[in-house]
Amino acid sequence: MEPSEIREPGLVRRLAVDLGPLRRYPAFRRLFIGQTISTFGSEIAAVAAPYQLYQLTHSTLQVGLLSLCELFPLLTLTIAGGAIADAVDRRRMLLITETLLALVAVGFAANAALPEPRVWAIYVLTTLAMSVFSLGVAGMNTVIPRLVEPHELLTANAIENVYGSTTNVAGPAVGGLLIAVLGLKGAYLLDAATFAASLWSIWRLPALRPLHDAARPSLRTIKEGFRFVRLKPVLLGMFLVDSNAMLFGMPRALFPALAGGKAGVLGLLYAAPYAGALAASVLSGWIRHVRRQGLVVAIAAGVWGVAIAAFGFSDETLWLALLMLAVAGAADNVSAVLRGTILWTVTPDHLRGRVSGIEFAQVAATPALGNVEAGLVASLTSVRFSIVSGGLACVAGTFIVALAVPALIHYDARAQP
Repeated sequence: MEPSEIREPGLVRRLAVDLGPLRRYPAFRRLFIGQTISTFGSEIAAVAAPYQLYQLTHSTLQVGLLSLCELFPLLTLTIAGGAIADAVDRRRMLLITETLLALVAVGFAANAALPEPRVWAIYVLTTLAMSVFSLGVAGMNTVIPRLVEPHELLTANAIENVYGSTTNVAGPAVGGLLIAVLGLKGAYLLDAATFAASLWSIWRLPALRPLHDAARPSLRTIKEGFRFVRLKPVLLGMFLVDSNAMLFGMPRALFPALAGGKAGVLGLLYAAPYAGALAASVLSGWIRHVRRQGLVVAIAAGVWGVAIAAFGFSDETLWLALLMLAVAGAADNVSAVLRGTILWTVTPDHLRGRVSGIEFAQVAATPALGNVEAGLVASLTSVRFSIVSGGLACVAGTFIVALAVPALIHYDARAQP
């Protein structure tokens, strides 16, 4: 027998994601299934809204401005939602927010059914959808530490990224085709229908009550979350690294222009980063052996910037552009798994809602700003210059943050209690 034949099974086990938590924790398994289905629908809608807006206005700037509708909720309601999640039964909170999101999806379908869909309605409905989502996201992100044992948090987080990456690939890619086949109204209605799976999985969760002495949501409790982040330099460092990457290296607002009005190409552009993320998720077994997790977060952010800059130079060759976006997505997935694990590890449960809300505000709001930045720079210069300059700025910013906050690159996972 050849030595390579002996080593291969061990190598496969080391690289492949560990699915053990899905077998050992039924509630986690149901949540995984429900969120996979509902997130698939949401990703279809995420393609449909900017596509519809571009078809109505033919303006990259207006597509970029759509992100401003997301910005205020992401900067405020995620943080307020985190404080609420620490003070109420998270299961009940999620049942309410998921129901409201389904109703907003119906609103999108109603607007699309009009003989002349209203541009202002797309902005309003996007704001409503993001407001409800922002209130509930911290509750959703802090469910898993209640469902699995502490030593399996990293593995569970990696599994979560598998479903996220899968739906982010399938949703946009299939979304472009569904828009062509079902029309915008049908795509939005499909999104609304998928929330049934999410509601089922949340209904089957055990009660997720707060600690008996949990304080009511207030400015004081929110400040406690910010104070905790300030006193944990590793959290502050990883927030800054990711903010830099998303602010300067997020050109999604330019995808409709690059697609030339072709829904199928647009879907591929949206899906490509998540295809890379999916590959990284499936082969994420090695991540559980990483000791210098903060250092790898910084390296992954740098790889993201390089790949985005290369994407800017390859925009006329579709397959190469998709490959560069996939490389960027793979790097971002590695960063996301490690950042989530660091947050869960260093944050006590009674603060996880607030810290998770702060983290998600940073994670989600900076891409919204990045879309505005990309659209504005492209309108003043060119699409290529906007993408390439943003990628290079991402690399430079990551290096500066690593020097300014050394606690990030010195973080040792094995030294944590």
